[in-house]
Amino acid sequence: MLPSVPYRFDDEFLADLPYDPEVLFFDELLEIDPEKSMVRCRMPTDRPLPLTISQRAHPIRHPRHVAGGVMVHATGMLGFIHAYYLMGLRHRDGWVGYGTHIHRVVFRKLVPPGSPILAMCTATRARKGRTRHMVRYSFEFRHEGDVCYEGDQTAVWMLVGDDQPATLGASPPEDTSPGDAPDPAR
Repeated sequence: MLPSVPYRFDDEFLADLPYDPEVLFFDELLEIDPEKSMVRCRMPTDRPLPLTISQRAHPIRHPRHVAGGVMVHATGMLGFIHAYYLMGLRHRDGWVGYGTHIHRVVFRKLVPPGSPILAMCTATRARKGRTRHMVRYSFEFRHEGDVCYEGDQTAVWMLVGDDQPATLGASPPEDTSPGDAPDPAR
């Protein structure tokens, strides 16, 4: 069952994150649309963010801004949110995801810390197998109404057992055969 939105992430979700919740960067799920295979979240920027707090800011030459590396990491967290709520994947059950390709990224504006970013993640294509899913995502981040980040990226989701480490690379044929679940991204 999908949560009613807006929704603050609960303890069960936070316990399933593959990272410490302090680097989730999102505090609220604002929209979830299974038909569009899309999630939208709120990312506060008025708190200390990694890399951003380490900037040697200058008001003209290098104004303080949400670091691009934070935004790229945030796309991974959005992918996890999408996989958790729309694909039903759970880290505790052995599912783990890794970004594999950044096909295209555009930083449209510097985002000064203060007002939140509204971040959207849409699965545009998915190839789902029994133990491995390849998912292509479109990302759009908005700050004060303006697009500040656009991304076209791919991630792999793998079901990893206790006796096999997560690896990237070519998958055996049995890992790429279609599963029984319908593809929400088509």
